[in-house]
Amino acid sequence: MSEPAVATPAGLTAFDPLKVRADFPILSRQVHGRDLAYLDSAASAQKPKQVIDAITRAYGEEYANVHRGAYYLSELATTNYEAAREKVRAFINARELSEVVFTKGATEAINLVAATYGRATLKAGDEVVLTQLEHHSNIVPWQLLRDATGCVLKVVPVAEDGSVSVEAFAEVIGPKTKLVAVAHVSNVLGTVLPVYEIVQLAHEVGAKVLIDGCQGIVHQHVDVRALECDFYVFSGHKLYGPTGIGVLWARAELLSAMPPYQGGGDMIESVSFEKTTWAEAPAKFEAGTPPIVQAIGLGAAIDYLNGLDREAVEAHEAELLRYAMTHLAQVPGLKLIGTAPGKASVQSFVMEGAHPHDLATVLDRFGVAVRAGHHCAQPLMEALNVPATTRASFAIYNTTDDVDALIAALRRAQEMLL
Repeated sequence: MSEPAVATPAGLTAFDPLKVRADFPILSRQVHGRDLAYLDSAASAQKPKQVIDAITRAYGEEYANVHRGAYYLSELATTNYEAAREKVRAFINARELSEVVFTKGATEAINLVAATYGRATLKAGDEVVLTQLEHHSNIVPWQLLRDATGCVLKVVPVAEDGSVSVEAFAEVIGPKTKLVAVAHVSNVLGTVLPVYEIVQLAHEVGAKVLIDGCQGIVHQHVDVRALECDFYVFSGHKLYGPTGIGVLWARAELLSAMPPYQGGGDMIESVSFEKTTWAEAPAKFEAGTPPIVQAIGLGAAIDYLNGLDREAVEAHEAELLRYAMTHLAQVPGLKLIGTAPGKASVQSFVMEGAHPHDLATVLDRFGVAVRAGHHCAQPLMEALNVPATTRASFAIYNTTDDVDALIAALRRAQEMLL
């Protein structure tokens, strides 16, 4: 049986944004007759050729259903699928392979924890602590849990600059806290939360911690053992992999105690009309045919990132953000939203006299792709007293040329809208 292919950037020995950019086919196209400046990676990142090729190969040459197949293609697909799980385990430094559960996305991973651990553990009066900057995916599942169990949601406020202090958490976390669910990095503000310190505060009162790592894992090295958290979730499509795949990492003892999320094939040990017994984790939480090719694509994305100098990538993104913030601040009538120290490369802003949706539409005519709206963070918009923002988010393939294109398009938009 052949080994699963490893996707690495061809000829890339150190980080070079121009060489990286060449690995992303879509970035060579034009939009409305303009070179594409893609600044919406916080919503979904583009895919390198190595990931696209891995997906094409999995469907075109190596596809079959996984597990229990007694023929070559099924065995090969199973090997490649489980190899992707090992790549995830190593990437986040999980202790055991069984701690890595594949889901269809981070949203499903959070819902899984809320519906299993939450319903089995929390009772009326118990508290779940969130922050004002959470994505809806890390708010709504806990509201559903509150409605089902009578638990109470407590919210940690965000400071004017978009930061969230350890002291603010210390004022909210208390003896009734059973779970703290927080973003690693804000998808709107780029704020990097002090997650290690938050974990320590929560554990002091016996609470568990779930970290929404959708943005964090893209911009930082993540070691779940060093973080000492209990659950960590992320999605593949923001990490340069395909849609339809996400990861729930959880401590082995927690997964063992949690009931199944869904029933069906592959998550059972035995079935009769009288009784069904469950397989061990992670199979217990992967009912039905899993996202086979999507997982293989995620594995290829991890291979790709492992081929880069991650420290150099972080330095490049930090410098790009500094460049963008400096030049955006010089645009008349434009206000930066989210300026917390040490933030990741996500920048929201508003422009006086221009609605964010109108602004994004005009920017698109100049080939600049940004996101506009509430970014699935309506409570944060309310806290910031803005209805919506325009957001530019930067990735490994962005350069100062993209920022320059954004600034030029913003100045043209002012001429057209104001």
